[in-house]
Amino acid sequence: MTVMKGFHLKELTNRHEVFEFMKPHHHPLLDTSHNILLYLEGVSVSFDGFKAIDDLNLYIKEGELRCIIGPNGAGKTTMMDIITGKTRPDSGEVWLGSNINLLEMSEADIANAGVGRKFQKPTVIGCLTVWQNLELAMAGPRSVWATFRAKLNGEQKDKIESVLALTQLHNHAALLAGSLSHGQKQWLEIGMLLMQSPKLLLVDEPVAGMTHQEMDRTAELLNSLAGQHSVVVVEHDMDFVRSIASQVTVLHQGQVLAEGSMDDIQAHPQVKQVYLGE
Repeated sequence: MTVMKGFHLKELTNRHEVFEFMKPHHHPLLDTSHNILLYLEGVSVSFDGFKAIDDLNLYIKEGELRCIIGPNGAGKTTMMDIITGKTRPDSGEVWLGSNINLLEMSEADIANAGVGRKFQKPTVIGCLTVWQNLELAMAGPRSVWATFRAKLNGEQKDKIESVLALTQLHNHAALLAGSLSHGQKQWLEIGMLLMQSPKLLLVDEPVAGMTHQEMDRTAELLNSLAGQHSVVVVEHDMDFVRSIASQVTVLHQGQVLAEGSMDDIQAHPQVKQVYLGE
């Protein structure tokens, strides 16, 4: 059969022509001329009378790596839910750059605009190889059948190779993702986000359950991403936070309690009281 749903078979094998969405791109309205990629201003949201986020103001610079810490219930997950469109705030504004109002967009549109989120538990596809997981992530929301019957061009192969090298999974490309260690699965999922060329990465507790060696490698990986990407890391491990963050934000009761270097944060009397247990 030479024709399928309007496509010639030859065209179907030229993925870069058929699947235009696979080409890396940033939202045409994205404006970071003020060096701020993410704005949260006056954001509040309540659940059954409980204020999970209370007049939150947060600004993430372009290319920075920011760590967000805080006790359980401080609003860290809710904040990420709001940024990604999963939760709508009761009030406030959330902007990507100066021109993109995230509160007017769907979750899918926010992702397409350049916001990627990695949850705490890896969601790689264990029955596919590492390479196939990266390939499928690049393909976007299309069927697995269509993805693996299409032909990668040289640029797309190069992108997968570069992500494999960055995540130190180049020697595991042909292995099933399910056979990877916990840390390697976390790196693969970060790699899958990178296949979509996000401007902003939201990373939730990336080192939970990792060995010390895996934690060190994760620190190297996240530090290598800063600059080209803005990276927001929510984490509880203070040693890990110290190893990666030049700027730390402490959330408490849905508000910013303190911001600064890790030394500043650890010396902050209110942080000691509400978070460090002193």
